[in-house]
Amino acid sequence: MSIINDTTLRDGEQAPFVAFNTQEKLKIAQLLYESGADELEVGIPAMGKKEQNDIKEILALNLPIPIMTWNRATMSDLESSLECGAKAVDLSIPVSQTLIDVKFNGNKDKLFKNLEDVIKLAKDEGLFVCIGGEDSSRADSEFLKEVLSIGKSLGADRFRYCDTIGILTPMKTYENISYLSSLNLIDIEMHTHNDFGMATANSIAGIEAGAVSANTTVIGLGERAGNASFEQVLMSLKHQFNEDRNINASKLQELVQCVSVAANKPIGSSRPIVGENIFSHESGIHVNGMLKNKSAYEAFQPELVGLHRFFPIGKHSGTSTLLYHLKQSGIKPITAKVQNMLPLVREMVTNRKKVLNPQELKELYLCS
Repeated sequence: MSIINDTTLRDGEQAPFVAFNTQEKLKIAQLLYESGADELEVGIPAMGKKEQNDIKEILALNLPIPIMTWNRATMSDLESSLECGAKAVDLSIPVSQTLIDVKFNGNKDKLFKNLEDVIKLAKDEGLFVCIGGEDSSRADSEFLKEVLSIGKSLGADRFRYCDTIGILTPMKTYENISYLSSLNLIDIEMHTHNDFGMATANSIAGIEAGAVSANTTVIGLGERAGNASFEQVLMSLKHQFNEDRNINASKLQELVQCVSVAANKPIGSSRPIVGENIFSHESGIHVNGMLKNKSAYEAFQPELVGLHRFFPIGKHSGTSTLLYHLKQSGIKPITAKVQNMLPLVREMVTNRKKVLNPQELKELYLCS
């Protein structure tokens, strides 16, 4: 089964204008576990004592899943993680020539020396080590092979393939991850950004190509356009890849609402998986199908994510919708009469830019 390593409390909080307090972090961590996350990345100890204290409090929850911290591949960063009591670390290095020039003045020998030193210490301390390959999607494939080879020789457990500026497409992701996976060096983790709206798709393509893990954030929170969405990846693995995952619908809704409020990021009503209107069917043809078979126009049932199905009375409603609502109101409607009402219903909705509610429909029927 694939691993969801959620980084809402690290990369998610790095979204502009977002800051979580300690109690919000603790609640989010607990709800992530209860909603189905397999691992959590919970902060950056090098930020200072307050961040370290928050990480310690999250660790004190004793959640039965791995808890990871994020670090630059430096001794000082790693020591800050050790001070927190972390048992798993991501050690980040730039791997594209662009960022190696920016951060190491092009000195790859220094980069590798830093990486070697921190991995040796981390493994001596018994830590799970993920090498974070910053800007992997712009890196030379042979250089990535060298990084993975060195990582394996030092005992690293995973390599995080980062599409740092979100430039990948699913097909290119599949091609790149297939190559790295075929090397059989160390496990690959996907870390994707949403600059072109492809973060979740690229994460899933990476899983299909052999990656064992994907980083996610709740509601896709993150830098710039955000990251791969926790709820989208979770439901994709459950329903598109038939993974045996128990999803707690009420906890998932609580998690999404908690992060939305803490981040001050409202959830769009048509947002995939969790938007309140995604199970609303207005088209007459669709409603007719749904009344006969609940899977006619839905990939999964709304109850699985804590939502409900609606048949709004709108411009595109058909006879089936009106009959349904009138019957629900206790009326035994005459079909021909209902059909004659349709033009008026459509005109009313168009003029006021608002659907009718069932009581309004009932009164309209009785007055017709």
